[in-house]
Amino acid sequence: MAKIRLCREFGFEMAHALEGYDGLCRHVHGHSYRLFVTVAGEPCDDPASPQYGMVMDFGELKRIVNSRIVDRYDHAFVLRRTPENGELLDRLRDKWERVCWVDYQPTCEQLLIRFAGEIEAALPAGVELVEVKLYETEKSHAEWRAEENR
Repeated sequence: MAKIRLCREFGFEMAHALEGYDGLCRHVHGHSYRLFVTVAGEPCDDPASPQYGMVMDFGELKRIVNSRIVDRYDHAFVLRRTPENGELLDRLRDKWERVCWVDYQPTCEQLLIRFAGEIEAALPAGVELVEVKLYETEKSHAEWRAEENR
């Protein structure tokens, strides 16, 4: 049986600030993120299965990525929690529900590492995560590849 790759694109809007950074990105700013998720597996060869001929249903991949990533981060403000900004973050969360504090610097690279782990953990048996790309801008993106992270 042939191994096949499937890819699906997702989009979301998110704001962040890079706490402690010495450039303009230390200020609150937002991006229109594009997330490309590639999985691979062998198409189901059981004619009695509703998944016959599929590696996985694109709708299932959509459900996984939306529930783990898009629904959480779309229109959210993400900031690394530090001793200096903890009280501010708590006050922001009292006013707006989509304020996320994280224990890492929310760069494109670090977000991508977390996204890959979240997606990989939810994939069905026999389907593997191959690649995840996160575009922060039209011209700038980071890539995670399974072959380099195993």
